[in-house]
Amino acid sequence: MKRNLKILVVGLLMAATSCSFTTKKFDDPNKDKLLIDLITYVLNEGHYDARDINDEFSEGVYDKYLEGLDGSKRFFYKSDIEEFNAYRDKIDDQIKEKQIDFFDLTYNRLLKRSEEARDIYREILEKPFDFSKTEDINTDFSDAEYVSSKKELKERWRKQLKFSTLITYFDKIEEEEQKKEEDSDYEMKSKEELEKEAREVTLSSLEEYYDFTDDLERKDYFSVYLNSIVEAFDPHTFYFAPQDKDRFDIAMSGKLEGIGARLQKKSDNITITEVISGGPAWRSEELSEGDEILKVQQEDEDDPVSIVGMRLEDAVDLIKGPKDSKVTLTVRKKLMGNIEEITLTRDIVEIEETYAKTAMVQEEGKNFGIINLPKFYFNMEDYEERNAASDIKKDIIRLKEQNMDGLVLDLRNNGGGSLKTVVDIAGLFIEEGPIVQVKSNGQRKDVLSDEDPSVLWDGPLVILVNELSASASEILAAAMQDYKRAIIIGSKQTYGKGTVQNVIDLNRWLRSNEFGDVGALKLTTQKFYRVNGGSTQLEGVKSDVVVPDRYSFVDIGEKDQDNPLPWDKIDPANYRVWDGYVNFEKTITESKERMDTNQQLKLIEQHAKWIKDQSEDSFHSLNFEEYASTAERNQEMAKRFDSIKNYKTNLTFTSLPYEEELFQNDTILKEKRDRWHSSLSKDVYVEEAIHVLADMKKNNIRRDKLAKVQD
Repeated sequence: MKRNLKILVVGLLMAATSCSFTTKKFDDPNKDKLLIDLITYVLNEGHYDARDINDEFSEGVYDKYLEGLDGSKRFFYKSDIEEFNAYRDKIDDQIKEKQIDFFDLTYNRLLKRSEEARDIYREILEKPFDFSKTEDINTDFSDAEYVSSKKELKERWRKQLKFSTLITYFDKIEEEEQKKEEDSDYEMKSKEELEKEAREVTLSSLEEYYDFTDDLERKDYFSVYLNSIVEAFDPHTFYFAPQDKDRFDIAMSGKLEGIGARLQKKSDNITITEVISGGPAWRSEELSEGDEILKVQQEDEDDPVSIVGMRLEDAVDLIKGPKDSKVTLTVRKKLMGNIEEITLTRDIVEIEETYAKTAMVQEEGKNFGIINLPKFYFNMEDYEERNAASDIKKDIIRLKEQNMDGLVLDLRNNGGGSLKTVVDIAGLFIEEGPIVQVKSNGQRKDVLSDEDPSVLWDGPLVILVNELSASASEILAAAMQDYKRAIIIGSKQTYGKGTVQNVIDLNRWLRSNEFGDVGALKLTTQKFYRVNGGSTQLEGVKSDVVVPDRYSFVDIGEKDQDNPLPWDKIDPANYRVWDGYVNFEKTITESKERMDTNQQLKLIEQHAKWIKDQSEDSFHSLNFEEYASTAERNQEMAKRFDSIKNYKTNLTFTSLPYEEELFQNDTILKEKRDRWHSSLSKDVYVEEAIHVLADMKKNNIRRDKLAKVQD
């Protein structure tokens, strides 16, 4: 019987801490202090590698928190920092004593400095910039000193605003010259007009930023402070405020209850940015992108509530609601400007981008399938609901009905998700056996295995990964690599996240709670290991066939994060290597040889190096002629890499028959799939994956044995 890892891990945590929690009381009348006490206690009792909360810990939290508040150093003065420094090695004491003096000091000072900065940027942007002056700016603020006076602060803001305006100004001049080339009668705008327009763009961007920060409440900033504390334990431990937890659940399950529309706040207006295919808003055909929602009325209320000027999160809370309930929206239509009342019945809305998608391609008389898996999704309340494993199983069955000869599983950019779905997916490709080993601190290891001897797909299998394939993606890729069941194509190594997190509802520890929902803590409770005993922590999974990509020279892995847990290894599990291929190593060698001579990949590698060099250059001229000269050189260099996006394979991808039927009523889904198929046809990595599948030869003797076992 397969284990439900979620229940197992929570059970282990409960067993380890239940005695302590029955005697510990959390009854501070101040919600912030209660949260500090509760979260640090759960961290100390439940974290895989709990840290000592001491002066060294305090200094790390201090630096991270201030960077989060003012990373560009354009709000706080040097005198502010000197005042804050009294707490640099005292945050540990603040935590232990349930004090929040440091937070209160920094929060109130930030509000004051933000208001002062609002006046500063508006004053600066009232006057034209002199782009003939020779000066530059360093956009790497990590080594910059905090300013000592308002004069210095204004100068820092002036340079940053001038740089932002210069970028827009240069673009506008290019646009005008292009219009003149296309139409000789076109009357070009003056440089003075363009400079003014560029300043207005900069001002508008800042006003939008302040619209966003004006909506933030004290609790939002306190969450930043709390996460500076919890992330000192490791990069993946995180505090979820109640609304953040809701978003996390939606991201993991791909489902929400509501009207099916994405919203954005601009100025005081709540605007629809996308109508989600298949949802109530989409089915009604009454709402469109760009419509503004003015009022919201629940079915049991006599009067609507105006949401003009309301925080976006509060407006969303009013609009969403349980399945089958009704909500009436007062809407200003984008096209005509007329105001309408639209009543919708809320429903379960599935966010299609969350889920696996599948296509087929024919090459040299063979049929190959590709499944793209964005994440290992599941319903945290009920695993038997739609999840990644059940969807992939259905798609493999559908692909086999189309006489599939080989399968590509694309895990690029997949950041992980449910560990149980990994075990279930891996079981589709092997006979019973261990998939991953899991270990709690001080506990015996637990081996999670596929216990179903049947194999849904025993044919050629390739897995695509990159530097952003993390956690659950790495477990699946590692298991298939250790079994020699699949050939892994992709980056030198994957992300390198070898830890397991569980979301702990903090409300469970409060016997009586006058504060309402206090949120949840995503807590690192275990580390996982490959069946060969090695950890993927820091080292990731090394591809069988290494190919360069845009991330090849960017520091984005676990090893580049703050406070990662170390690499280690344990004893291997008892597993048997797959013997279903007769030319496994030869296929890898031939693929490497192709990749070594592939001109497209060489160009991609050169582009990645160039991007790396560009990102490390933090000095920029604020003189127009010098900036333009540099920009033009960069544009010429960039043209060398145009052929990357223009690359075209001879592959044509199609949807499966069941999706073709859906397209008749869902043109949005068809458009999304057409865009995906077009992207696949330009993808050199997918092209190589198909070549590898074509080269892989099955062991027919083994196949006959497997067929007899399953019969």
